[in-house]
Amino acid sequence: MKNVWLIARRELTATLRSPLGFVVAALVLALDGLLFNLWAMGGGEKLSAEVLYEFFYAVSGTTMVAAVFISMRLLAEEQQTGTINLLLTSPIRDHQIVLGKFLGAYLFLALLTLVTLYMPLLIMVHGKISWGHLLAGYLGLLLLGAAALAIGTFGSCVARSQVVAAFVAGGILVALLLMWLLGRVADRPLADVFSYLALHNAHFKDFMGGKIHLRDIVYYLSVSAFFLVAATRMLESRRWR
Repeated sequence: MKNVWLIARRELTATLRSPLGFVVAALVLALDGLLFNLWAMGGGEKLSAEVLYEFFYAVSGTTMVAAVFISMRLLAEEQQTGTINLLLTSPIRDHQIVLGKFLGAYLFLALLTLVTLYMPLLIMVHGKISWGHLLAGYLGLLLLGAAALAIGTFGSCVARSQVVAAFVAGGILVALLLMWLLGRVADRPLADVFSYLALHNAHFKDFMGGKIHLRDIVYYLSVSAFFLVAATRMLESRRWR
């Protein structure tokens, strides 16, 4: 774990100091603020729970986009600059490299997500919110962000260019987001399988409504683990090229 933490700390520091980190943070927070004021809070009188529901729906989209842009440089940049060879020839194992890179980026994404906490707290000025609803929503955002970031880490490991890495990760995310459409047109049991694989529609809505189900937690953790393992296998294959 020492090697993982060293890589994670290096990655987090690099992200905080890089222009990309500041640009992503500024754009995401600005967009979250606009969506909160114009969409979640706007549109006439609403119950506090409805405002919170729409807030989490809006922020889930910006969280996934932020995860793609944060993760696209993790390993693709190392390949572009040639420093990937130093990592591969170091006494650090491949899974430690992948996990350390992921953890460093995830700490930045989690920090960026938690900074938005002041927005739903503003609802308390004229209304009341359930702390359980707030906790469930942010737990869902952190789990969704972890899954999207793991997909981005895989894309960054596959591609040699940061732009290509973003497209690979974005394509996988869109495919998983649209699985619910396949679930509507396919016959059983495939319909049930496609519906379950839907990244947002089948598993995030309960978090938006303040509900926590073990199956949704297991799903997001499984997606994260699957793509991190896949990224590790891709990195291992590069040793033999």
